[in-house]
Amino acid sequence: LKGEVKRVRFLTPDETQKLLSNCVEHLRSIVTVALNTGMRKGELLNLQWNNVNLEQGIISILDTKNNERRDIPMNETAKATLMNIERKGDYVFSDENGKRFTKLQHSFERALKKSGISDFRFHDLRHCFASNLVMWGIDLDTVRELMGHKDLTMTIRYAHLAPGHKMKAVNVLDKAWSQFAPQSE
Repeated sequence: LKGEVKRVRFLTPDETQKLLSNCVEHLRSIVTVALNTGMRKGELLNLQWNNVNLEQGIISILDTKNNERRDIPMNETAKATLMNIERKGDYVFSDENGKRFTKLQHSFERALKKSGISDFRFHDLRHCFASNLVMWGIDLDTVRELMGHKDLTMTIRYAHLAPGHKMKAVNVLDKAWSQFAPQSE
Protein backbone atom coordinates (compact mmCIF):
# COMPACT_ATOMS: atom_id res chain seq x y z
CA LEU A 1 0.00 0.00 0.00
CA LYS A 2 1.12 3.55 -0.70
CA GLY A 3 2.84 5.05 2.31
CA GLU A 4 3.23 1.72 4.07
CA VAL A 5 6.75 1.11 5.29
CA LYS A 6 7.60 -2.25 6.78
CA ARG A 7 11.16 -1.42 7.76
CA VAL A 8 12.87 1.51 9.39
CA ARG A 9 16.60 1.22 8.76
CA PHE A 10 18.80 3.89 10.22
CA LEU A 11 22.52 4.23 10.83
CA THR A 12 24.28 3.93 14.14
CA PRO A 13 26.58 6.84 15.01
CA ASP A 14 29.58 4.67 14.04
CA GLU A 15 28.01 3.75 10.69
CA THR A 16 27.21 7.41 10.05
CA GLN A 17 30.83 8.44 10.57
CA LYS A 18 32.09 5.61 8.38
CA LEU A 19 29.68 6.52 5.60
CA LEU A 20 30.56 10.20 5.68
CA SER A 21 34.30 9.46 5.68
CA ASN A 22 33.88 7.20 2.62
CA CYS A 23 31.78 9.60 0.56
CA VAL A 24 33.38 11.58 -2.24
CA GLU A 25 33.27 15.31 -1.52
CA HIS A 26 30.06 16.23 -3.36
CA LEU A 27 28.24 13.20 -1.96
CA ARG A 28 29.41 13.95 1.59
CA SER A 29 27.70 17.36 1.39
CA ILE A 30 24.48 15.84 0.09
CA VAL A 31 24.46 13.07 2.71
CA THR A 32 25.24 15.55 5.50
CA VAL A 33 22.35 17.81 4.50
CA ALA A 34 20.05 14.78 4.14
CA LEU A 35 20.94 13.53 7.63
CA ASN A 36 20.33 16.96 9.14
CA THR A 37 17.17 18.00 7.31
CA GLY A 38 15.30 14.80 6.42
CA MET A 39 15.00 15.98 2.82
CA ARG A 40 14.17 13.44 0.12
CA LYS A 41 16.72 12.73 -2.63
CA GLY A 42 14.65 14.57 -5.24
CA GLU A 43 14.28 17.58 -2.95
CA LEU A 44 18.04 17.68 -2.44
CA LEU A 45 18.96 17.28 -6.10
CA ASN A 46 16.42 19.92 -7.18
CA LEU A 47 17.38 22.37 -4.43
CA GLN A 48 18.24 25.80 -5.82
CA TRP A 49 20.17 28.51 -4.05
CA ASN A 50 17.21 30.90 -4.21
CA ASN A 51 15.36 28.49 -1.85
CA VAL A 52 18.16 28.51 0.73
CA ASN A 53 18.16 31.33 3.25
CA LEU A 54 21.39 30.96 5.20
CA GLU A 55 20.74 34.12 7.18
CA GLN A 56 17.41 32.86 8.54
CA GLY A 57 18.53 29.21 8.49
CA ILE A 58 15.60 28.01 6.36
CA ILE A 59 15.39 25.80 3.28
CA SER A 60 12.13 26.21 1.38
CA ILE A 61 10.90 23.20 -0.57
CA LEU A 62 8.23 24.27 -3.02
CA ASP A 63 7.79 20.98 -4.90
CA THR A 64 7.12 18.36 -2.23
CA LYS A 65 5.69 14.87 -2.44
CA ASN A 66 2.36 16.07 -1.05
CA ASN A 67 2.41 19.29 -3.12
CA GLU A 68 2.62 21.57 -0.10
CA ARG A 69 5.43 24.00 0.60
CA ARG A 70 7.70 22.91 3.42
CA ASP A 71 10.12 25.21 5.21
CA ILE A 72 12.91 23.25 6.80
CA PRO A 73 14.99 24.79 9.58
CA MET A 74 18.73 24.21 9.31
CA ASN A 75 20.91 23.24 12.21
CA GLU A 76 24.49 24.52 12.35
CA THR A 77 25.84 21.40 10.59
CA ALA A 78 23.51 21.78 7.60
CA LYS A 79 24.14 25.51 7.44
CA ALA A 80 27.94 25.13 7.59
CA THR A 81 27.82 22.42 4.93
CA LEU A 82 25.83 24.63 2.58
CA MET A 83 28.03 27.64 3.28
CA ASN A 84 31.08 25.60 2.22
CA ILE A 85 29.62 24.69 -1.17
CA GLU A 86 30.92 26.82 -4.02
CA ARG A 87 28.06 28.36 -6.01
CA LYS A 88 28.46 27.30 -9.62
CA GLY A 89 24.94 27.82 -10.87
CA ASP A 90 21.33 27.79 -9.74
CA TYR A 91 21.46 24.34 -8.15
CA VAL A 92 23.05 23.77 -4.76
CA PHE A 93 24.35 20.31 -5.59
CA SER A 94 25.98 20.67 -8.98
CA ASP A 95 29.15 19.71 -10.82
CA GLU A 96 32.00 22.08 -11.72
CA ASN A 97 29.98 23.34 -14.71
CA GLY A 98 26.94 24.22 -12.60
CA LYS A 99 24.93 21.27 -13.91
CA ARG A 100 22.89 19.70 -11.14
CA PHE A 101 23.63 16.16 -10.07
CA THR A 102 20.91 13.78 -11.21
CA LYS A 103 22.24 10.41 -10.08
CA LEU A 104 23.91 9.39 -6.87
CA GLN A 105 23.38 5.65 -6.99
CA HIS A 106 26.90 4.52 -7.94
CA SER A 107 28.84 6.87 -5.68
CA PHE A 108 26.43 6.17 -2.80
CA GLU A 109 26.75 2.40 -3.24
CA ARG A 110 30.57 2.70 -3.35
CA ALA A 111 30.56 4.67 -0.10
CA LEU A 112 28.30 2.08 1.54
CA LYS A 113 30.50 -0.78 0.36
CA LYS A 114 33.69 0.92 1.60
CA SER A 115 31.94 1.52 4.93
CA GLY A 116 30.78 -2.09 5.28
CA ILE A 117 27.15 -0.97 5.47
CA SER A 118 24.52 -3.26 4.02
CA ASP A 119 20.74 -3.15 3.62
CA PHE A 120 20.72 0.61 3.32
CA ARG A 121 19.25 2.92 0.68
CA PHE A 122 19.55 6.65 0.15
CA HIS A 123 15.97 7.14 1.34
CA ASP A 124 16.98 5.57 4.66
CA LEU A 125 18.90 8.78 5.42
CA ARG A 126 15.46 10.29 5.92
CA HIS A 127 14.71 7.54 8.44
CA CYS A 128 17.99 8.40 10.20
CA PHE A 129 16.86 12.00 10.56
CA ALA A 130 13.49 11.04 12.06
CA SER A 131 14.85 8.19 14.18
CA ASN A 132 17.55 10.35 15.74
CA LEU A 133 15.09 13.12 16.54
CA VAL A 134 12.79 10.64 18.28
CA MET A 135 15.65 8.94 20.15
CA TRP A 136 16.82 12.35 21.40
CA GLY A 137 13.37 13.11 22.80
CA ILE A 138 11.70 15.25 20.14
CA ASP A 139 7.94 14.77 20.22
CA LEU A 140 6.29 12.93 17.33
CA ASP A 141 4.19 15.88 16.20
CA THR A 142 7.31 18.02 15.72
CA VAL A 143 8.97 15.15 13.84
CA ARG A 144 5.83 14.89 11.71
CA GLU A 145 6.04 18.57 10.81
CA LEU A 146 9.75 18.39 9.99
CA MET A 147 9.23 15.32 7.83
CA GLY A 148 6.32 16.93 6.02
CA HIS A 149 3.87 14.15 6.92
CA LYS A 150 0.23 15.22 6.65
CA ASP A 151 -0.76 13.23 9.74
CA LEU A 152 0.88 11.21 12.51
CA THR A 153 0.21 7.84 10.84
CA MET A 154 3.49 7.90 8.90
CA THR A 155 5.43 9.28 11.85
CA ILE A 156 4.17 6.73 14.39
CA ARG A 157 6.53 4.08 13.00
CA TYR A 158 9.35 5.86 14.86
CA ALA A 159 7.57 5.83 18.25
CA HIS A 160 9.16 2.54 19.35
CA LEU A 161 12.55 4.27 19.29
CA ALA A 162 11.64 6.36 22.33
CA PRO A 163 10.80 3.86 25.10
CA GLY A 164 12.19 6.31 27.63
CA HIS A 165 9.34 8.69 26.86
CA LYS A 166 6.80 6.15 28.04
CA MET A 167 8.74 5.55 31.25
CA LYS A 168 9.08 9.29 31.84
CA ALA A 169 5.35 9.71 31.25
CA VAL A 170 4.30 7.10 33.80
CA ASN A 171 6.91 8.31 36.31
CA VAL A 172 5.06 11.63 36.39
CA LEU A 173 2.33 9.76 38.23
CA ASP A 174 4.72 8.91 41.11
CA LYS A 175 5.27 12.61 41.63
CA ALA A 176 1.58 13.41 41.26
CA TRP A 177 0.41 10.68 43.66
CA SER A 178 3.07 11.53 46.23
CA GLN A 179 1.32 14.86 46.80
CA PHE A 180 -1.68 12.98 48.17
CA ALA A 181 0.15 10.33 50.15
CA PRO A 182 -0.36 10.52 53.91
CA GLN A 183 2.57 12.17 55.63
CA SER A 184 4.30 10.13 58.32
CA GLU A 185 4.88 11.83 61.62
